[in-house]
Parts: sequence; structure tokens; C-alpha cells
Amino acid sequence: MAAAPADRIDALRALIRHHEERYYVHDAPEIADAEFDALVRELRDLESARPDLVTADSPTQRVSGRPAEGFATAEHLRPMLSLDNAYTDEELDAFDERVRKGLGTDGPTDGPVHYVAELKIDGLSIAVTYEDGVFSRGVTRGDGVFGEDVSSNVRTIQSIPLRLKSAPDGRLEVRGEIYLPRAAFERLNESREADAEPLFANPRNAAAGTLRNLDPSLVASRGLRAFFYHAVREEQVGSRESGVGSRGDDPDAPTDGLPSTQGALMEALAAWGLPVEKHWRHCEGIEAVKAFCASWAQTRQQLPFDTDGIVIKVDRREERRRLGFTSKFPRWATAYKFPAQQATTRLIRIDVQVGRTGAVTPLAVLAPVLLAGSTIQYATLHNEEEIRRKDIRPGDEVLLEKGGDVIPKIVMPILAHRPEGLPPFVMPAACPVCASTLERPEDEVVWRCPNPSCPARLRRSLEHFAGRRAMNIDGLGEALVDKLVALELVRDFADLYHLTVETLADLKFEAQPRTPKAAADAPARVLTPRRFGEKSAGALVAQIDNSRRNELWRLIFGLGVRHVGERGAQALAEAFGTMDVMAGATVEQLQAVPDIGPVVAASVRRFFDARETQRLIARLAAAGVHMGTPVAEGRGPRPLEGRSIVLTGTLSTMSRDEATERLTALGARVAGSVSKKTSLVIAGEDAGSKLIKARELGITVADEAALQRLLGDPSQWPSGNP
Repeated sequence: MAAAPADRIDALRALIRHHEERYYVHDAPEIADAEFDALVRELRDLESARPDLVTADSPTQRVSGRPAEGFATAEHLRPMLSLDNAYTDEELDAFDERVRKGLGTDGPTDGPVHYVAELKIDGLSIAVTYEDGVFSRGVTRGDGVFGEDVSSNVRTIQSIPLRLKSAPDGRLEVRGEIYLPRAAFERLNESREADAEPLFANPRNAAAGTLRNLDPSLVASRGLRAFFYHAVREEQVGSRESGVGSRGDDPDAPTDGLPSTQGALMEALAAWGLPVEKHWRHCEGIEAVKAFCASWAQTRQQLPFDTDGIVIKVDRREERRRLGFTSKFPRWATAYKFPAQQATTRLIRIDVQVGRTGAVTPLAVLAPVLLAGSTIQYATLHNEEEIRRKDIRPGDEVLLEKGGDVIPKIVMPILAHRPEGLPPFVMPAACPVCASTLERPEDEVVWRCPNPSCPARLRRSLEHFAGRRAMNIDGLGEALVDKLVALELVRDFADLYHLTVETLADLKFEAQPRTPKAAADAPARVLTPRRFGEKSAGALVAQIDNSRRNELWRLIFGLGVRHVGERGAQALAEAFGTMDVMAGATVEQLQAVPDIGPVVAASVRRFFDARETQRLIARLAAAGVHMGTPVAEGRGPRPLEGRSIVLTGTLSTMSRDEATERLTALGARVAGSVSKKTSLVIAGEDAGSKLIKARELGITVADEAALQRLLGDPSQWPSGNP
């Protein structure tokens, strides 16, 4: 006999929570991703059929609500105080001495104090409240008394359970740190770089910026995680005591029902289903604490997240109560900050590098030095202002450290060792590669090469131009691009359209050893260069020829205009129709286009004002590259004009790109997120947060079959949800 819907829904929720905990908390999944996704799909289907059974703590409700207008302010159950810092073993000894004096156990025959040492996660402090074990709200630390209510965003973080297991009844506030794993941080910055967006400086800044974003669906996509280390409850008897949130925890009242030691609390948090950083340790006495700190100072780079120190806490809560607080810090806890990993070496010279967007970045060339286990020969100097502020000069002896434990940076010059008369660094006025005059916008600190055909920019620009989401020239890979630029066969995008099979077929590439053993033997062997060949050359020339007929938006995106991503390119092509019309548009006309703001509009105008751009566009047009069709002419019927459509999930009969192109050709605007203005959501397999939001907003949802009918006959607009 089949289970009743309510019973099956309860069973699925329990099973999904179990597997979420195994995956996000314990890093020990028990089933494959596809099996997990099938459970979530079944639960969604059942809840769609029985909306009266949907609850706030259901796993399907992680991404809920629409983007907020801003974050409300909320008061913490107890103040979240900060911690005092220690930087040396001597300062740890002084902390221990203060603790023992405060407890009256500083005599020669008294035993050591029992501490708990925890890794200090480099992220954003958060207080999450549960009511009878069910997620209620998430609030940032703020000023320690009031923080921002970011509940809608905290809900999206998979490692934070929406329902606790066997937790105390009533209101429980757990405190921890939200962070971005290093791998997720790297993926995020790669994506932002591809879209010509500013990069995040480090994972901590990325985590903070993400959590304060007003769109929960964007937050859900970035992969935030969390660790918890403390809990507070409302007092039942006795006086109110201050609380500590930023890793310096509160003793609470003895009657609050929480464990009597920090170690037991950490075990309880894990038992309730909360993620707890597993490397915490009991330390009997300050010598054990110092040994723990020293061990992690050398090995923390192996962790998948950033940590900048160790938090040391008196283990027993009764002893914490006796020690109390200063006006700012608890007397029973401190944060040991890892010493910066530094070395000194000589700055040989300062080179400048030119990136795809033209940004000219100074690069320090150093005498090789061993630092944190690796040999360092280069260090970024970011920009001219930093060099001037630190007064760094070629020829200086400099102090070097690994910023964020990863990226080498120059802290300062050693002025006592500076040779007399050493001249300061002067930023070149011209691009070191193409000799174009460098430009620096008034609101920026970065100099830029304005020449889109600059060889230094060209390598990465060509890869972007040929990318699948731009001109879609399959086969134009990194090695071939390097060869074409090095031989000056391609000096700008237009040169691609003059390549011949004969020219490409004769290109030769250095052979690479196929195995580590072959690589070790390579110096003793003669490796025969590999010829590109007629077959590969013919295929590439055909791909290049096909790209001549691409839609205008692909060309706009491929040109790499700063700040113009794929959506912006589509909006510009839709608004102006042809390259000539867009190139002649004023800033005001550009800014009037949907999705184009003042920064993008100004960037587009600067791009088309450049003489090099005008020459490039003329050469592309002469090579037969499609430059668009006038808006009022030749576009055929546009029956979906004015409709906004969102695609989500996986389509089985076509790619998302193909669906986007076909809908756009019919006049629809294909948007990346769901809002009140969305006309229709097409939901494929494994549709996620966008589908949930569409249903909450009452927007029509259709399946892939309905999409096929709509593309075949735009009059068949879906009228209801599947």
C-alpha cells in the first residue's frame, strides 16, 4: 500500500536533511548527486500537488522570497563582543597568567588551566536563531548589539540546517562564521574576470559581499559554507550576562540547559546537525596551546578555507563566569594571530603587464627567495599609487610576505639598506608592447592600454572572441593563439578571417612529453615538432567562416568591451540593430537601453571613440562579418516582443544557448533572474531556485514541450503551470 502524501513528504524531508548533513557538514556523502537530486525532485512534486503541506523548514524552501529592498536591523539575544589579540608566545603566556590570577590558581602547586583551541575562520560572523529547533533568522554581527537580518540569504547556505536534530526547546541562538572555500572563491573570480567585473580581493571579502547581496538566488549560487562554535539561550533564572559572538563565547547562565564546557558544547553543536570545524582541541595548559598554534602556523595552507589564527577559550563555563569581561573583551578568551610569513630579497626591476581589458599592472621581479615553502620570484604591485605610497624602488631590498597566505606581496622597502641616489619608479606613459598612450580614467587608479589590437591583450582577447558564448570558433585554442600572435599572422580579430588552410597547415608546434618519465628523459631526446595539418586547418577555417554569420550580440560580446557581459551585448544588439547605429549612439541613448547603466554606457562610448576600434570594426565589416540588421527592417515577425522569459534547469532537445537565440529572434527578452516583470519561466530537468521563486510570484511556468510549441507557433502562449 502506497504511503499517504503527508507521510512520504515527512520521510523525504528527513532523508534529504540526513544527506545534506552528510555532504555539507561531514564531507562524507552516502549517495550520488543524481540520487540526491531525485529525492529533491520527488519532494518538490509532492509539495506542488499539496501546497498545504509545505512548511518553512522544508529543504525545498532554502531559496525563498524575492530580492529585498534592503536589510532590516535585528537585535542579538546577547551582545556579540570581539576578542583581544595575541601575536607571540610571550603574549599567550601573559594571557594565561591573567587567567590564572583571575581564578586564584597562579600558585606554584596549582594545576594548569584547561583550554579549548579552535581554528579562527577568516569569514563573516553570523548569529542564527532556531525556535524549537526550526530555523528562524540569521543576523550579521553588526555593531555587536544590532546586526543586519540576512535570513533569506542564510537560508540558501546548504551547510546550515533549517531544522536541528535533538536541539533544546525554545529559542536558541548559535554563533559561527560564514566563509567561502578557496575553490569557490577562485571560480567566482574567474567568472567575474570573464564578465569584466571587479575581482574580490580575498575569500573573506567575497563572503561578506555575497551575504549582503539582495538577491538570494545569487547568494545560493556562490557556494558559501559555515562553521559554528557557540550557542546562547534566554536565561531562565538569574542575571543576564554579556555574550561574545566573534569567536569569543559567552558563559551564559548555569540554568540555560547548555553544556558546562566548551568542548562539550562543540560536540553538542555537531550532534544537533550544525557544521563544526573538526580540528579543535582540548589543551591542558598554555604550553599545549602554544604547540597547537605553532603546528597550524606551518600547515594552514593545506586547508580548503582561509584561517588567520587560533581562538583560545577557557574550557569550563563556571570559570568563565568568574573571570568575566572588560568593557570590550572577555577575560577568558583571546585570538592568537599567525605571524606573517616574511622574507627579504632584492627587487631587481618593475615590469608592467597588460591584461585582456587593457589594465596595466606593475609586476615586481625579485631575486628568487624561499617563502612559505615555495620559491618566489614575482610579486604583484597592484598599481602606481601603491608603489608611490610605499616608496618602493627598483634596486631596493624589500620585505616580502604572502598576503592571505597565498599571494606574494611587498610589505615595504628596507630603507636602511637603500643605495644612495636610487631613483623612484616611473610608470611608463606608453604601452610597453604596442606603444599606445596609456589612459587613466579620473575615477580609477589603474592605467590602461586603449588599443584593442595590442599584442599583449590579443592572446587572451582572441580566446574570448573565439569562445562558445561569443563567436563560437571551435578549435582556436591557447597554443594556436600563441603561435598565431607570435608569428604575427593575427594582429587583431579581423586577421582571423584572412587565414587560409595552406598557412595554418604548415604551422609547427613543439612536441610535449606524454608522461612524467618521458618529461624526465626529454633533455636527452629529440622531440619532433608537430605539424598542424590540412585536416585540422580545414576544420578551423570552416569554423571561422561560419562565425561571419553570427548574430550581432555575439560580435559585441566577443569584442570584449569593458563591463559589457553577454546580457548587456544582447540588450545593445536588440536596441540598436546594427553596429553603425550603436557606434553612433550618445551616452544618454546607450543608458536608455534596459540593463545598461551609466558605467556600462560610458564604457561603450569610450570604446567606439577609440581610433583603433573604428579601424577594427571597418576591417571586420570588410571581411564579411555580419554587423546586424536595422531594427525596423528585415528582422521578420517578432510576435514575442515585450515578453520576458527565464530559462531554468536542463533542456533535453536543445541547449540553453539555442533556446535563447530562438526566443530572442522572436522578439522575447531572455532574462537571467525571475522578477515581477517576468512573463514566463521555462523549467527543464533539475530546475531550482528560479522555479520556486516563479511559483511564489504566481508567474506562468511551462515545460520543455510547451517551449517547443511556442517556438513553432508563438500564438500558443502557455496559459498555466504544468
